Amino acid sequence: MRSLVIIFSIILASFAANAQTAPATASPAQAPTVVFINSDTLLSNYAYFKAIQAKLRGLSTQAQNEITTKGQAFQKEVAAYQKNANNLSPVQKAATEKKLAKKQEDLQALNQNTAKQLQDIEASENANLYNRIADYLKGYTKTKGYKIVLTYSKSNPSMLYGDDSLDITKDVLVGLNDEYTKAGK
Repeated sequence: MRSLVIIFSIILASFAANAQTAPATASPAQAPTVVFINSDTLLSNYAYFKAIQAKLRGLSTQAQNEITTKGQAFQKEVAAYQKNANNLSPVQKAATEKKLAKKQEDLQALNQNTAKQLQDIEASENANLYNRIADYLKGYTKTKGYKIVLTYSKSNPSMLYGDDSLDITKDVLVGLNDEYTKAGK
């Protein structure tokens, strides 16, 4: 499947290159129909993405602090129980152990639920990010006359090469950041 994407991307890139070297009958002012965006550059400089990252880091830190605090409190209860276990009756020991086991289960459930909530929030924010960029590009491509916008990333290179004249990353980045600033962040 990945090789199909790479082959398809290569074919599209060659079409884009051929469009740039088309016969003299094409108008010199005619825009290419296929362009690309460097997603690494776009994401590292898009203010909205930076805000999402900061929000997710804050939520993660807050959740981790809560889990750490509750874990430390639980450890103190376990240590206190172990210290006083010899002074307790068998019934008291059983009740305390049952209570501690329940607290440990609750702590593990909190950890799992928090991780799932963070994953859900991240997935939602990523969907919002994609929608923002896609919505912006719909209008942008109409005004520029582009038909296809590919994406390039060093971490996931589905497009191996694109001529710099087809790179619209900076222009799109300026537009996205202006739109984000105007929306009041």
